[in-house]
Amino acid sequence: MVKRKQLNKDLTLLFTPHFPYNTNRNSRMRYKALLGIGGNMGDVLRRFEHLYWYFKASGFVHVLETSPLLKNPPFGFLEQADFLNALIWVETDLTPKQLLRYVLRVEKKFGRKRLFKDGPRTLDIDLIFYENITMQSRELTLPHPAWMQRASVLIPLSMMKTKVR
Repeated sequence: MVKRKQLNKDLTLLFTPHFPYNTNRNSRMRYKALLGIGGNMGDVLRRFEHLYWYFKASGFVHVLETSPLLKNPPFGFLEQADFLNALIWVETDLTPKQLLRYVLRVEKKFGRKRLFKDGPRTLDIDLIFYENITMQSRELTLPHPAWMQRASVLIPLSMMKTKVR
């Protein structure tokens, strides 16, 4: 069952059984990270539900909270379908670079197809925040460099109980 709330002509919130989700239970994992998920190819809604269950069964992350889904227009390359985006707060014992490698493997397992920069994709998982760490390396920049310019992060984040420290 999917409920929709139109925010304006371009933005729609979608509510599913697991988006949003919130647990009061913390794990014994040490670090919190915010993951951004997105996609616009195939059955994205179903893929996100499967991703939720995959993460719930994972020993590498513990899902604390998910945001509602946001249907929003693409940026960069505009000649493509709208995206669905959401945020997932997780706890983990992985370091930032280990977590990045893990989510890249998850993307691949879920059939990630990214044809070109800002193009259509089946699944994209970004690390938005990891604790209060700031870092810049060849493979990872924290916090995510464009998070403050993206409705796909700001709107879902504003609806979550877990706040950025």
